[in-house]
Amino acid sequence: MLNLTFRQLRSLLEIEKSGKISTAANSLGLTGPAVTLQLKQAEEEIGLPLFDRTPEGMRPTAAGHAALDAAHAVQERLRLLEEELTAFKGGKRGTLKLGGVSTAKYFTPRLIAAFQKTNPDIDIELFIGNRADTIEALRHQEIDIALMGRPPRDIAVEAVMFGDHPLVIIAPPDHPLARKRDISKEDIAAEKFLVREAGSGTRISLEIFFADVPGKLDQLGVEMGSNETIKQAVMAGLGIAFISAHTIEQELQLGRLVILDVEGMPIRRQWFAVSRSDRSRSPAMSIFENFLTREGAQYLPLVPKTYPAEMIGSYDVLPLKR
Repeated sequence: MLNLTFRQLRSLLEIEKSGKISTAANSLGLTGPAVTLQLKQAEEEIGLPLFDRTPEGMRPTAAGHAALDAAHAVQERLRLLEEELTAFKGGKRGTLKLGGVSTAKYFTPRLIAAFQKTNPDIDIELFIGNRADTIEALRHQEIDIALMGRPPRDIAVEAVMFGDHPLVIIAPPDHPLARKRDISKEDIAAEKFLVREAGSGTRISLEIFFADVPGKLDQLGVEMGSNETIKQAVMAGLGIAFISAHTIEQELQLGRLVILDVEGMPIRRQWFAVSRSDRSRSPAMSIFENFLTREGAQYLPLVPKTYPAEMIGSYDVLPLKR
Protein backbone atom coordinates (compact mmCIF):
# COMPACT_ATOMS: atom_id res chain seq x y z
CA MET A 1 0.00 0.00 0.00
CA LEU A 2 1.23 3.51 -0.83
CA ASN A 3 2.37 5.58 2.10
CA LEU A 4 1.35 9.08 1.05
CA THR A 5 0.71 11.76 3.66
CA PHE A 6 -2.15 14.25 3.61
CA ARG A 7 0.43 17.05 3.49
CA GLN A 8 1.84 15.57 0.29
CA LEU A 9 -1.63 15.28 -1.23
CA ARG A 10 -2.41 18.91 -0.35
CA SER A 11 0.82 19.98 -2.01
CA LEU A 12 -0.13 18.10 -5.18
CA LEU A 13 -3.56 19.77 -5.22
CA GLU A 14 -2.12 23.26 -4.82
CA ILE A 15 0.50 22.67 -7.52
CA GLU A 16 -2.27 21.52 -9.86
CA LYS A 17 -4.37 24.56 -9.02
CA SER A 18 -1.70 27.20 -9.59
CA GLY A 19 0.78 25.46 -11.86
CA LYS A 20 3.63 26.97 -9.84
CA ILE A 21 5.62 25.76 -6.84
CA SER A 22 5.93 29.30 -5.43
CA THR A 23 2.21 30.02 -5.60
CA ALA A 24 1.39 26.64 -4.09
CA ALA A 25 3.82 27.35 -1.27
CA ASN A 26 2.15 30.70 -0.52
CA SER A 27 -1.28 29.09 -0.42
CA LEU A 28 -0.05 26.42 1.98
CA GLY A 29 1.96 28.76 4.17
CA LEU A 30 5.15 26.88 3.33
CA THR A 31 8.41 27.66 1.57
CA GLY A 32 9.07 26.71 -2.03
CA PRO A 33 11.72 24.11 -1.06
CA ALA A 34 9.27 22.53 1.39
CA VAL A 35 6.64 22.05 -1.33
CA THR A 36 9.29 20.76 -3.73
CA LEU A 37 10.28 18.23 -1.08
CA GLN A 38 6.67 17.10 -0.63
CA LEU A 39 6.38 16.58 -4.40
CA LYS A 40 9.70 14.71 -4.56
CA GLN A 41 8.69 12.39 -1.71
CA ALA A 42 5.33 11.66 -3.35
CA GLU A 43 7.03 10.88 -6.67
CA GLU A 44 9.53 8.60 -4.95
CA GLU A 45 6.74 6.75 -3.14
CA ILE A 46 4.74 6.29 -6.35
CA GLY A 47 7.79 5.62 -8.48
CA LEU A 48 6.72 7.88 -11.33
CA PRO A 49 6.96 11.61 -12.15
CA LEU A 50 3.71 13.38 -11.28
CA PHE A 51 4.29 16.73 -13.00
CA ASP A 52 6.13 17.91 -16.10
CA ARG A 53 7.93 21.23 -15.77
CA THR A 54 7.00 23.31 -18.83
CA PRO A 55 7.39 27.00 -19.76
CA GLU A 56 3.69 27.40 -18.98
CA GLY A 57 4.09 25.88 -15.52
CA MET A 58 3.71 22.52 -13.82
CA ARG A 59 1.50 20.13 -15.82
CA PRO A 60 0.28 16.78 -14.42
CA THR A 61 1.51 13.61 -16.09
CA ALA A 62 -0.80 10.61 -16.58
CA ALA A 63 0.34 9.29 -13.20
CA GLY A 64 -0.14 12.77 -11.78
CA HIS A 65 -3.77 12.88 -12.91
CA ALA A 66 -4.39 9.55 -11.20
CA ALA A 67 -2.77 10.77 -7.98
CA LEU A 68 -4.72 14.04 -8.13
CA ASP A 69 -8.03 12.20 -8.55
CA ALA A 70 -7.22 10.30 -5.36
CA ALA A 71 -6.20 13.52 -3.60
CA HIS A 72 -9.47 15.21 -4.56
CA ALA A 73 -11.42 12.21 -3.28
CA VAL A 74 -9.59 12.23 0.06
CA GLN A 75 -10.08 15.98 0.48
CA GLU A 76 -13.77 15.69 -0.32
CA ARG A 77 -14.31 12.78 2.04
CA LEU A 78 -12.68 14.72 4.88
CA ARG A 79 -14.95 17.69 4.15
CA LEU A 80 -18.00 15.45 4.32
CA LEU A 81 -16.75 13.91 7.54
CA GLU A 82 -16.41 17.37 9.06
CA GLU A 83 -19.99 18.19 8.06
CA GLU A 84 -21.31 14.94 9.50
CA LEU A 85 -19.51 15.50 12.78
CA THR A 86 -20.80 19.06 12.96
CA ALA A 87 -24.34 17.76 12.44
CA PHE A 88 -23.83 15.26 15.28
CA LYS A 89 -22.85 18.16 17.53
CA GLY A 90 -26.05 20.01 16.64
CA GLY A 91 -24.44 22.74 14.58
CA LYS A 92 -24.73 23.59 10.91
CA ARG A 93 -25.55 20.74 8.55
CA GLY A 94 -22.77 21.73 6.22
CA THR A 95 -21.94 23.68 3.10
CA LEU A 96 -23.28 22.93 -0.36
CA LYS A 97 -21.07 23.85 -3.30
CA LEU A 98 -23.63 24.56 -6.01
CA GLY A 99 -22.74 25.05 -9.65
CA GLY A 100 -24.92 26.22 -12.52
CA VAL A 101 -24.68 26.87 -16.23
CA SER A 102 -24.94 30.53 -17.17
CA THR A 103 -28.65 30.28 -18.00
CA ALA A 104 -29.35 29.04 -14.46
CA LYS A 105 -28.32 32.38 -12.98
CA TYR A 106 -31.73 33.75 -13.95
CA PHE A 107 -33.47 31.62 -11.32
CA THR A 108 -30.80 30.21 -9.00
CA PRO A 109 -30.80 33.18 -6.55
CA ARG A 110 -34.57 32.76 -6.02
CA LEU A 111 -34.07 29.02 -5.62
CA ILE A 112 -31.34 29.48 -3.02
CA ALA A 113 -33.36 32.09 -1.10
CA ALA A 114 -36.37 29.75 -0.90
CA PHE A 115 -34.21 26.82 0.15
CA GLN A 116 -32.45 28.71 2.91
CA LYS A 117 -35.72 29.91 4.42
CA THR A 118 -36.34 26.34 5.54
CA ASN A 119 -32.69 25.30 5.78
CA PRO A 120 -30.82 28.23 7.34
CA ASP A 121 -28.22 25.87 8.77
CA ILE A 122 -26.89 24.94 5.30
CA ASP A 123 -24.50 27.42 3.67
CA ILE A 124 -24.35 27.59 -0.13
CA GLU A 125 -21.38 28.56 -2.27
CA LEU A 126 -22.40 29.35 -5.87
CA PHE A 127 -20.36 28.85 -9.04
CA ILE A 128 -21.70 29.98 -12.44
CA GLY A 129 -20.06 29.13 -15.77
CA ASN A 130 -20.92 27.85 -19.22
CA ARG A 131 -21.67 24.16 -19.74
CA ALA A 132 -18.04 23.19 -20.37
CA ASP A 133 -16.81 25.06 -17.28
CA THR A 134 -19.53 23.55 -15.11
CA ILE A 135 -18.75 20.01 -16.26
CA GLU A 136 -15.06 20.53 -15.50
CA ALA A 137 -15.90 21.82 -12.02
CA LEU A 138 -18.04 18.73 -11.46
CA ARG A 139 -15.31 16.46 -12.82
CA HIS A 140 -12.72 17.88 -10.41
CA GLN A 141 -15.17 17.87 -7.48
CA GLU A 142 -15.04 21.63 -7.16
CA ILE A 143 -18.84 21.60 -6.86
CA ASP A 144 -21.27 19.14 -5.26
CA ILE A 145 -24.27 19.63 -7.53
CA ALA A 146 -24.58 21.23 -10.97
CA LEU A 147 -27.82 22.77 -12.25
CA MET A 148 -27.76 22.15 -15.98
CA GLY A 149 -29.51 20.68 -18.98
CA ARG A 150 -28.39 17.40 -20.52
CA PRO A 151 -26.14 15.56 -18.02
CA PRO A 152 -22.57 14.82 -19.18
CA ARG A 153 -21.87 11.36 -20.54
CA ASP A 154 -18.18 11.09 -19.75
CA ILE A 155 -18.56 11.30 -15.96
CA ALA A 156 -20.38 8.87 -13.69
CA VAL A 157 -23.32 11.00 -12.51
CA GLU A 158 -26.76 10.92 -10.95
CA ALA A 159 -29.33 13.36 -12.34
CA VAL A 160 -32.54 14.59 -10.71
CA MET A 161 -34.98 16.36 -13.07
CA PHE A 162 -36.78 19.32 -11.54
CA GLY A 163 -38.41 21.27 -14.37
CA ASP A 164 -38.91 21.93 -18.07
CA HIS A 165 -36.51 24.15 -19.99
CA PRO A 166 -37.88 25.54 -23.29
CA LEU A 167 -35.46 26.95 -25.89
CA VAL A 168 -36.80 29.49 -28.39
CA ILE A 169 -35.78 31.84 -31.17
CA ILE A 170 -36.17 35.54 -30.39
CA ALA A 171 -36.28 38.71 -32.46
CA PRO A 172 -37.09 42.40 -31.97
CA PRO A 173 -40.84 43.18 -32.24
CA ASP A 174 -40.42 44.94 -35.61
CA HIS A 175 -38.63 42.02 -37.28
CA PRO A 176 -40.21 40.94 -40.62
CA LEU A 177 -40.82 37.45 -39.24
CA ALA A 178 -42.38 38.60 -35.96
CA ARG A 179 -45.96 38.11 -37.17
CA LYS A 180 -45.36 35.16 -39.44
CA ARG A 181 -46.56 31.71 -38.40
CA ASP A 182 -44.99 28.29 -39.01
CA ILE A 183 -41.64 29.63 -40.17
CA SER A 184 -39.70 26.79 -41.80
CA LYS A 185 -36.29 25.68 -40.59
CA GLU A 186 -34.81 26.61 -43.97
CA ASP A 187 -36.23 30.14 -43.82
CA ILE A 188 -35.06 30.76 -40.27
CA ALA A 189 -31.62 29.37 -41.14
CA ALA A 190 -31.22 32.15 -43.70
CA GLU A 191 -31.43 34.79 -40.96
CA LYS A 192 -28.42 36.30 -39.21
CA PHE A 193 -27.97 34.58 -35.85
CA LEU A 194 -26.23 35.77 -32.70
CA VAL A 195 -24.90 32.70 -30.90
CA ARG A 196 -23.22 31.71 -27.65
CA GLU A 197 -19.60 30.59 -27.46
CA ALA A 198 -18.44 27.05 -28.12
CA GLY A 199 -19.06 24.90 -25.05
CA SER A 200 -22.40 26.52 -24.29
CA GLY A 201 -25.31 24.09 -23.91
CA THR A 202 -27.60 26.46 -25.80
CA ARG A 203 -25.22 26.55 -28.74
CA ILE A 204 -24.97 22.75 -28.77
CA SER A 205 -28.78 22.53 -28.99
CA LEU A 206 -28.83 25.02 -31.88
CA GLU A 207 -26.17 23.03 -33.73
CA ILE A 208 -28.28 19.89 -33.34
CA PHE A 209 -31.35 21.74 -34.63
CA PHE A 210 -29.52 22.96 -37.76
CA ALA A 211 -27.52 19.76 -38.35
CA ASP A 212 -29.58 18.83 -41.43
CA VAL A 213 -29.45 22.30 -43.02
CA PRO A 214 -26.61 22.28 -45.59
CA GLY A 215 -23.82 24.71 -44.78
CA LYS A 216 -25.48 26.27 -41.74
CA LEU A 217 -23.08 24.87 -39.16
CA ASP A 218 -20.16 26.36 -41.12
CA GLN A 219 -21.67 29.83 -40.75
CA LEU A 220 -23.76 29.52 -37.61
CA GLY A 221 -23.63 33.17 -36.64
CA VAL A 222 -21.85 35.94 -34.76
CA GLU A 223 -20.47 34.63 -31.48
CA MET A 224 -21.14 36.45 -28.23
CA GLY A 225 -20.11 35.47 -24.73
CA SER A 226 -23.25 35.96 -22.66
CA ASN A 227 -27.04 35.84 -22.82
CA GLU A 228 -27.25 39.48 -21.75
CA THR A 229 -25.05 40.63 -24.62
CA ILE A 230 -27.09 38.57 -27.06
CA LYS A 231 -30.38 40.01 -25.81
CA GLN A 232 -29.11 43.58 -26.10
CA ALA A 233 -27.82 42.89 -29.62
CA VAL A 234 -31.16 41.39 -30.71
CA MET A 235 -33.05 44.38 -29.31
CA ALA A 236 -30.67 46.64 -31.25
CA GLY A 237 -31.58 44.84 -34.48
CA LEU A 238 -28.25 43.12 -35.06
CA GLY A 239 -29.85 39.71 -35.63
CA ILE A 240 -31.99 37.00 -34.07
CA ALA A 241 -30.99 34.43 -31.46
CA PHE A 242 -31.70 30.99 -30.09
CA ILE A 243 -31.93 31.27 -26.32
CA SER A 244 -33.41 29.82 -23.17
CA ALA A 245 -36.93 31.09 -22.57
CA HIS A 246 -35.98 31.38 -18.91
CA THR A 247 -33.59 34.25 -19.70
CA ILE A 248 -36.13 36.57 -21.38
CA GLU A 249 -39.03 36.83 -18.92
CA GLN A 250 -38.67 40.58 -18.38
CA GLU A 251 -37.99 41.50 -22.02
CA LEU A 252 -41.07 39.63 -23.19
CA GLN A 253 -43.27 41.27 -20.58
CA LEU A 254 -42.00 44.71 -21.59
CA GLY A 255 -42.48 44.01 -25.30
CA ARG A 256 -38.80 44.42 -26.15
CA LEU A 257 -38.47 40.94 -27.61
CA VAL A 258 -40.79 38.42 -29.25
CA ILE A 259 -40.58 34.67 -29.71
CA LEU A 260 -40.70 33.62 -33.35
CA ASP A 261 -43.14 30.88 -34.39
CA VAL A 262 -40.68 28.42 -35.92
CA GLU A 263 -41.55 24.86 -36.92
CA GLY A 264 -40.05 22.45 -34.41
CA MET A 265 -39.88 25.14 -31.72
CA PRO A 266 -39.82 25.50 -28.81
CA ILE A 267 -37.27 22.81 -28.18
CA ARG A 268 -38.11 21.25 -24.85
CA ARG A 269 -35.25 20.33 -22.59
CA GLN A 270 -35.23 19.70 -18.86
CA TRP A 271 -33.37 21.11 -15.90
CA PHE A 272 -31.37 18.59 -13.89
CA ALA A 273 -29.50 18.61 -10.59
CA VAL A 274 -26.40 16.59 -11.48
CA SER A 275 -23.93 15.11 -9.02
CA ARG A 276 -21.18 12.53 -9.23
CA SER A 277 -22.33 9.00 -8.49
CA ASP A 278 -18.85 7.84 -7.52
CA ARG A 279 -18.50 10.01 -4.45
CA SER A 280 -20.01 10.12 -0.99
CA ARG A 281 -23.10 12.24 -0.53
CA SER A 282 -23.40 14.83 2.20
CA PRO A 283 -26.63 15.47 4.12
CA ALA A 284 -26.77 18.93 2.53
CA MET A 285 -26.77 17.42 -0.97
CA SER A 286 -29.64 15.06 -0.19
CA ILE A 287 -31.70 17.82 1.46
CA PHE A 288 -31.19 20.16 -1.51
CA GLU A 289 -32.10 17.49 -4.09
CA ASN A 290 -35.28 16.65 -2.17
CA PHE A 291 -36.17 20.36 -2.14
CA LEU A 292 -35.65 20.59 -5.91
CA THR A 293 -37.83 17.55 -6.54
CA ARG A 294 -40.67 18.97 -4.43
CA GLU A 295 -40.50 22.68 -5.18
CA GLY A 296 -37.81 23.49 -7.76
CA ALA A 297 -40.09 23.91 -10.79
CA GLN A 298 -42.12 26.73 -9.24
CA TYR A 299 -39.06 28.97 -9.06
CA LEU A 300 -38.35 28.76 -12.79
CA PRO A 301 -39.17 32.03 -14.62
CA LEU A 302 -42.61 32.56 -16.10
CA VAL A 303 -42.75 32.47 -19.89
CA PRO A 304 -45.62 34.66 -21.19
CA LYS A 305 -48.02 33.13 -23.72
CA THR A 306 -46.53 34.66 -26.84
CA TYR A 307 -47.66 31.98 -29.28
CA PRO A 308 -51.03 31.99 -31.09
CA ALA A 309 -53.85 30.27 -29.23
CA GLU A 310 -53.54 26.97 -31.08
CA MET A 311 -49.89 26.67 -29.99
CA ILE A 312 -50.35 27.42 -26.31
CA GLY A 313 -49.72 24.25 -24.37
CA SER A 314 -47.02 23.04 -26.77
CA TYR A 315 -44.79 23.25 -23.73
CA ASP A 316 -45.57 23.42 -20.06
CA VAL A 317 -45.01 26.68 -18.22
CA LEU A 318 -45.06 26.68 -14.45
CA PRO A 319 -45.92 30.07 -12.92
CA LEU A 320 -43.27 31.74 -10.86
CA LYS A 321 -44.02 31.76 -7.16
CA ARG A 322 -44.23 35.38 -6.10
